[in-house]
Amino acid sequence: MTPDAFTKEVIHRALGAVGEEIFAALKRTSMSPIIYETLDCAVGITDARGEILSQGNGVITFLGTLDAAVRSTLDRFGGDIEPGDLFITNDPYEGGGTHLSDVTLVLPVFHEGRLVAFVANKAHWTEVGGMAAGSFTTDSTEVYQEGLQFPLVKLMERGQVNGALIELIRANVRLPDQTLGDLWAGVAANRVGEARVLELFGRYGAGTMLEAMDSLLDYGERMVLAELKRLPKGTFTASDRIGGDGLGGGPYHVETAVTIEDGRFTIDFTGTDPQAAGSINTTRTGMESRARGIFRAITAPHLATNGGMFRPLRVTCPDGTLFTAQRPAPTSTYWESGGFVIDLVWKALAPHVPNRLPAGSFLSVCATILKTEEPGSGGLSLLVEPLAGGWGAGCGKDGESGQFCPGNGDTYNIPVEVTERRHPVRVRRYGFHTEDGGAGRYRGGKGVVLDYEIDSENA
Repeated sequence: MTPDAFTKEVIHRALGAVGEEIFAALKRTSMSPIIYETLDCAVGITDARGEILSQGNGVITFLGTLDAAVRSTLDRFGGDIEPGDLFITNDPYEGGGTHLSDVTLVLPVFHEGRLVAFVANKAHWTEVGGMAAGSFTTDSTEVYQEGLQFPLVKLMERGQVNGALIELIRANVRLPDQTLGDLWAGVAANRVGEARVLELFGRYGAGTMLEAMDSLLDYGERMVLAELKRLPKGTFTASDRIGGDGLGGGPYHVETAVTIEDGRFTIDFTGTDPQAAGSINTTRTGMESRARGIFRAITAPHLATNGGMFRPLRVTCPDGTLFTAQRPAPTSTYWESGGFVIDLVWKALAPHVPNRLPAGSFLSVCATILKTEEPGSGGLSLLVEPLAGGWGAGCGKDGESGQFCPGNGDTYNIPVEVTERRHPVRVRRYGFHTEDGGAGRYRGGKGVVLDYEIDSENA
């Protein structure tokens, strides 16, 4: 029987609730503050084709990564996907990757022997090996220096753990217990999602569930198309420069042309400079994910995420640019170019939709990595966290203070108490700076001052 509108809506909300529960499970079980405090992670459910049905984000620029990882799994393994399989990848150039620190786990969900969905999550692991503690650095020149690479492979096959892969990870990272703890937290979170999806299929039946899933995607598309009609039509352009790549290269030219039509929103980054020698490069998935973030902000930020929302979006750019880097370009600080994907579209459209976009934002993650020795034991301690800054003023309002960059979305700072408990540092000051936010009727937001005192002989 065709499900009625009320049943469909109940299923839609239930899928959203499952996404929230997966997110909570990952947060509760992870070992690293970058996951359980900062929320540098994302979780999602897709249908059997890889279309996102529900997604929970800390980092907003994971909006295009989970479904890309699922589609890559389907493309690579095809009919070799079985119950009990679980896949792992962090490949920046394929499979929904960003940089090596962001690791994706993909779990297929089978109901009565039929593949009906996938559950996936991506999380920033504090350590994946490489030339520098914390696994991202400003002086790498190729991806091989940045850590372990996981091509899309099976972590589990028919429920059996790939023990050799686990030992390979253990032998190549500086904090093996913490890294493997984050791995198993991701596995556990996916298992929670699998159980809840199967409960829904058991309650409503496969036919009703699959039709409701399709209708959810169609709903997302309809709502975004309605918002597109309210936007100004035409082609809007912007350009900018990225100062450097950390190795003396630059400045680099970046540009975009945004074309808005009824039924289509096209972002073209043709004209952007070739990929850099340093680690500031973004890959195609990173570009498309950030384009989704700004597209959603302009059209329907109030809606829960699903793949249907992005059907009207087209993102184009030649291969081998700062936004579409190819192997073996280093990508560990990819946000330094990736932030401009959002900012260029923002810059092009802000004068035309001032009620939807404020005057710019805090443009960089400004991540801190602090490697220290624990006093007494000499053990390794790694503090990894993003920093916050001020956003520009908006239409009839002051700018927001102490916010993360748009790419980091709904992330948080690590609380002082956690920092001081987990690491040999004392936070002497953490607060807004005292400078004025800029002249004008409405001021820009304030940045933040953060002072560490390091209680370690080696840092």
